[in-house]
Amino acid sequence: MTTTARVAMIGNGFMGATHSQGWRVAPRFFDLPLQPEMAVMVGRNPDKNAQLADKWGWAEASEDFEATINRDDIDIVDIVTPGDLHCDMAIAALEAGKHVLCEKPLANTVDEARRMAAAAATAADKGVYAMVGFTYRRVPAATFARDLVARGAVGTIRQVRAQYLQDWLSDPQAPLTWRLDKSKAGSGSLGDIGAHAVDLAQYITGHSLTDVSGVMETFVKERPTMGEGQGLSGSAGEGTGPVTVDDFAAFTGRFDSGALGLFEATRFATGRKNMLQVEVSGDKGSILFNLEDMNAVQYYDATAPSNEQGFRRIYVTEADHPYMAAWWPPGHMIGYEHGFAHQAKDLVEAIASGQQPRPSFEDGYQVQRVLDAVERSAGAGSAWTPTAAN
Repeated sequence: MTTTARVAMIGNGFMGATHSQGWRVAPRFFDLPLQPEMAVMVGRNPDKNAQLADKWGWAEASEDFEATINRDDIDIVDIVTPGDLHCDMAIAALEAGKHVLCEKPLANTVDEARRMAAAAATAADKGVYAMVGFTYRRVPAATFARDLVARGAVGTIRQVRAQYLQDWLSDPQAPLTWRLDKSKAGSGSLGDIGAHAVDLAQYITGHSLTDVSGVMETFVKERPTMGEGQGLSGSAGEGTGPVTVDDFAAFTGRFDSGALGLFEATRFATGRKNMLQVEVSGDKGSILFNLEDMNAVQYYDATAPSNEQGFRRIYVTEADHPYMAAWWPPGHMIGYEHGFAHQAKDLVEAIASGQQPRPSFEDGYQVQRVLDAVERSAGAGSAWTPTAAN
């Protein structure tokens, strides 16, 4: 008999909307061993929080994080706050005996990520689990690309190219947000979107980055401050403030397999709205995933006869493709929001089976070490820098 898993979500920004969509939809399309129940949403602004809780489908709204995580009727805590709050909130929730889903990047610093991974390991020994929200792993085409590589479709991996390109900061008059404040965000393009490129490249290849050499730059160092309650599209407030994070980050990397990688993350790529692309090249072929063509992968078979070679586009919409059996007939597209339903599904299934969900906090800690190594390398004139724990 299916029982419930009552969820408390902490935060109500853009990620709050996407996670709410996932929790609402997952139990209606997947046969889950536990029924997620959207119990309470926690936010700082009472009026905004109550309005959004009702709009997004949460039964209650609260401003009290500590009281919420200590409620006996809460099973899962979903953290979608800015990064400076992740560490203390996640550890407190785990110590309260709650399973935790935490948005990426896991933390703002390596030390915070280390503490979170240690707390998650202690909790797992008691049957309480933690997962970090690298949702692009759950785009069916990205999962399928991973499966192709794992079964040897590209042979021995030699090169990996990963880019995450956006342009929402290309206007120098775009006002300051918390994502441009290092004390809240930890880093800029590197952590906000570069973390996705790192995780997805490691996920698809099955290999980890061990050394990096990086460069970072802040193109616009002062921006208009925002008016009260306004976002990027609102008018600017009075004066300007400093941008304390990177606008652009790029690095070369070496994987534990010996393969080499090229990585780029920027929010200044004019004309690119949300292009996350990973290409894996091996001695038997290549695979390309591009989020702007998210229902397909490009595959090149270098073992085919020379007169038949060339990249071919594989639509990932068949019932035997990852996750797709729950959705529409073959050829009918799915979108960005579906990854969050897949995330909720995978987390609930892992909890019900008593297995560690992936990506784990340890996985998030490893990505954080890569980000930290890139930042240290850039500060040392692009010197090669190991990602190993210190």
